Amino acid sequence: MQLDLDQAPPPPPPLLLLLLLLILTASIPHASRAPSFDYADALDKSILFYEQQRSGELPEDQRATWRGDSALTDGQDVDLVGGYYDAGNNVKFGFPGAFTTTMLAWSVIETGLELDSLGELGYAKEAVRWGADYIAKTYSAPNVLWAQVGDAQADHACWERPEDMDTPRTAYRIDAAHPGSDLAGESAAALAASSIVFQITDPGYSSELLAKAQDIFRFADAYRGKYSDSLGGVVTPYYNSFSGYEDELLWAAAWLYKASRDEQYLSYLIENGAGFGGTTGTYYTATWDNKLAGVQVLESQLFFSGRSDLEGYKTQADNFVCSVLPGNPKSTATITPGGLLYVQEASNMQYVTSAAFLFFTYAKYLEDASQTVSCGDVQVSPDELNAFAKQQVDYILGNNPRNSSYMIGFGRNFPQRVHHRASSMPSIEDHPAKIGCQEGFQYLQASSPNPNPIVGGVVGGPDSSDQYSDDREAFTQSEPSTYINAGLVGALATLAGQTL
Repeated sequence: MQLDLDQAPPPPPPLLLLLLLLILTASIPHASRAPSFDYADALDKSILFYEQQRSGELPEDQRATWRGDSALTDGQDVDLVGGYYDAGNNVKFGFPGAFTTTMLAWSVIETGLELDSLGELGYAKEAVRWGADYIAKTYSAPNVLWAQVGDAQADHACWERPEDMDTPRTAYRIDAAHPGSDLAGESAAALAASSIVFQITDPGYSSELLAKAQDIFRFADAYRGKYSDSLGGVVTPYYNSFSGYEDELLWAAAWLYKASRDEQYLSYLIENGAGFGGTTGTYYTATWDNKLAGVQVLESQLFFSGRSDLEGYKTQADNFVCSVLPGNPKSTATITPGGLLYVQEASNMQYVTSAAFLFFTYAKYLEDASQTVSCGDVQVSPDELNAFAKQQVDYILGNNPRNSSYMIGFGRNFPQRVHHRASSMPSIEDHPAKIGCQEGFQYLQASSPNPNPIVGGVVGGPDSSDQYSDDREAFTQSEPSTYINAGLVGALATLAGQTL
């Protein structure tokens, strides 16, 4: 039936139109009313964060000038100077550190053009190199990999700046008699991924990284076991290997194949896919402990290019998407009322940032292959993956029920009292005199904002009700970490690149 315009009712008065608009707007979920953020600025800050986490002798071009040299004798008989402090403490934990480097390298590989156009590629590559240089040092002899520097118990009993800390810098290692396939596998993955970053601009360095990655992988596979079983209480309260070592062996093989194109690594992935969980299970996102979703997304690109023997990985990548994405019959993830992916109370943002990066990356692979994801009887397009990833990033930057940014130094009402030793205390430049172990706790307990904002760091984030405590002692919410930012760099580069 065609509408007779001559008989159409008169248009509603302006007041009625306004009321209708207000009703419609109010019905839109908070997360969908996404404002526009300066993603390029957030990207710059997210990379700058890593300069503030550096251990060792700082370079002349260090932009975070409030930090100073630290831990210059780490390793003593073995040179273990350098690397990153993982979070707000002064310990160098190898397991999350290697994962951080892998994810940073993957971000550069996937978004290198965007990073270059935004003037951030050099900084991002330096962040990768700083991590890779240290990981290469930790494999100091055949079948010997240094897992950690610093006594975590003693470190957590003090509140000291890294520049003048005096807690024990004990170094702990894994070897043939005390295996750690999870740590070794992640270290191999990190060096293999990093080698790709430098293949063109520094081929000699790239080759060195790849060769060491191959050696570490052989060690990881030959002497199987969990590093947390070998090292016990040294790492268990902090970075225990809950998921086992199988996911790291697949993860390492995936990156070694991508870096070398050596078929032995692809055969390893195919032969061990079911037994190691790569083609039989998944997780809500890639984390320092569980790499399955990362392997599955990465191998899906090869499946789309014609490797049908990797279909099991692609199927599980689809399952990962379906389990996380709201509004489909296979969705099992918890989403807060404000729209945030929620996995656990402690440092929840690590799951959010990695999921956002994986969604952006998988969406690109799907789009290049003209594919969608089947979640039961619902077809999910790459655009829907991109929209969810953007919504998660926007939540972090301020589009949330608190209208607050969770990135330090960015946006509105960002965290001020951050659980971070160096940030919470006067800089070594402003206060050259040593601040002792117990003396430092006055800064932990102070109500004033941190004197040195650790710009670009993303804190652990709000609880399941979108509530956040800006309190240094609420460390599950207020502590930033290298692995929270690792996935965010690539996600922000994707979003910032769309504005070019």
